[in-house]
Amino acid sequence: MRTLFGMILGCLLTIAVVYMHDTTATSTVANGPATAQQAQIVNWDVAAHEWGRVSDRIRLAWTRLTANVG
Repeated sequence: MRTLFGMILGCLLTIAVVYMHDTTATSTVANGPATAQQAQIVNWDVAAHEWGRVSDRIRLAWTRLTANVG
């Protein structure tokens, strides 16, 4: 059980650190306007679109599953 918890916590920490890196990499407030822009690790627009697709598929599967039960 601790292994599963550790894996989930590790995934969440990895996502949080990458998000923090990406927000500071493109922020002129954090880096100043004269510094060179760093590249983002994740394309967050694509990630949001893919997450929307996954959640829609899960919602559709749940609807189909509950429709067959009742």
